Amino acid sequence: QVQLVQSGGGSVEAGGSVRLSCTASGYTFGRRCMGWFRQAPGKEREGVAFIGNDGSITYTDSVKGRFTISLDNAKDTLHLQINSLVPEDAAMYYCAADPALGSSDYCSVRLNSASYWGQGTQITVSS
Repeated sequence: QVQLVQSGGGSVEAGGSVRLSCTASGYTFGRRCMGWFRQAPGKEREGVAFIGNDGSITYTDSVKGRFTISLDNAKDTLHLQINSLVPEDAAMYYCAADPALGSSDYCSVRLNSASYWGQGTQITVSS
């Protein structure tokens, strides 16, 4: 049984930093589609950051320069480092993974129907 278990998040002051983690069991991220989404109340789910099987990385424009996606192969854990938080970053964050192969741009679309999802982690931003 595949599980993606998320950790991290919480309440963070604007301008602060937080790291989200997503650890897989029964599945190896490897060089396959993986990424992070977020959904704020009353808004549609939004793709945030993705890694493709070729190692390419894609970020949505609003997070470029502030978010960093990375994979710890040894621990089979996907991370999302978030710096310089702004109120608009407040949302429920989800990791996603799929055995599909492709570039990060391809994965940013493919993962909307990902095979595996984390349980979600809330980030609130206080000013």
